[in-house]
Amino acid sequence: MNLAPKESVDELAALGGRPLFHQQLNVGVPNLPARDAFFRRVDEIFGRRRLTNKGPFVIELEKGIAAFLGVKHCVCVSNGTRALEILIKVLGCTGEIICPSFTFVASAHALHWMGLRPVFCDIDPQTHNIDPVQAETLIGTRTSGILGVHVWGRPCPVEELTRLAREHGLTLVFDAAHAFGASAGGRRIGSFGEAEVFSFHATKVFHTFEGGAITTNDDELADRCRLAKNFGFKGYDHVIAPGTNGKMSEVHAAMGAAMLELFPAIVEQNEKRYWIYQRGLGSLEGVRLMAYDEKEENNFQYVVIEIDEPRAGLSRDEILRLLHAENINARRYFYPGCHRMEPYRSDTSVDRDRLKRTEEVSERVICLPTGTGVRKEDVEQVARFIRFTVDNAKTIRPRLSSTAIR
Repeated sequence: MNLAPKESVDELAALGGRPLFHQQLNVGVPNLPARDAFFRRVDEIFGRRRLTNKGPFVIELEKGIAAFLGVKHCVCVSNGTRALEILIKVLGCTGEIICPSFTFVASAHALHWMGLRPVFCDIDPQTHNIDPVQAETLIGTRTSGILGVHVWGRPCPVEELTRLAREHGLTLVFDAAHAFGASAGGRRIGSFGEAEVFSFHATKVFHTFEGGAITTNDDELADRCRLAKNFGFKGYDHVIAPGTNGKMSEVHAAMGAAMLELFPAIVEQNEKRYWIYQRGLGSLEGVRLMAYDEKEENNFQYVVIEIDEPRAGLSRDEILRLLHAENINARRYFYPGCHRMEPYRSDTSVDRDRLKRTEEVSERVICLPTGTGVRKEDVEQVARFIRFTVDNAKTIRPRLSSTAIR
């Protein structure tokens, strides 16, 4: 059992009290299907002795995802980063790609790995998504495309980016790693731009242990992605193009098939936890809980708060220190921004002045534990604890060490 809620500042674990949680409460605890649903499929894999190379479960999963997302083609691959690399390569992008810096570094790394230069764009501070107005100012003679990222599963400005790409003759793709099951304009994410890529990493709302996918309505593009992920093979012993190994195995697809059945129930549980946080933190001075658009479909995977230090009385990192001491392993995302990580940090042409909103948001954001691996009563405790720290900020702050979060 966990301890009762804190009643005095002296009880804070950061100040010598006992932690609120006996075991660490993490962000990104994997969702899991029923054991029988997964192992029944594993038995089939053993019976068929077909472990990889476009087995029956991969085919089933690709069809199931395509139908769920309302898109013609789903090409399952080994992970989300490989999906983006394959897509960029197949599309023939060169030179520079405009993308946000406020994203997981894999978005930028995939471009860099393919020999492209990511040109970092600032974000809308309300949505945390790429700012299309600034994106247009970054288009130059070497620009070949735009990479939009649906941060937190909230859709980035699809219509504006589509117009921008069309007017300037640019390739448009989307990183939908956070957005499985979410919608934009009443249409499920997965069919926008030339293609979209998904991550099915274990921490995602829908996962295959490890995996990813490329989704598109373009028949030819889908065929080329399938060739590229399997060394360029077109039939037995017939290689017609250069390629790599990006295949998804049968056991990963078996997990995906089991998870796809469970997905509506996962979203329902995520939403319940989101609304617990909303009730606990929605009116708290100095704390902004990122809202979901109730007119759209949402997967409610991420519960994100922003700390306004002057109003909250504590900084984001001070609140993190307090949370971590209580075994609440909340996280900074996407700190400090791709442009402040290598190799981009050493690129003297990167203009940090145009990324001020990215830097400001990255200093304020906290992701809180949620998902089916976190009990609803634990969510209530976390929300109550954050409220306690803000309500008692004037007493807490002078007693905290000045040591920074590492």
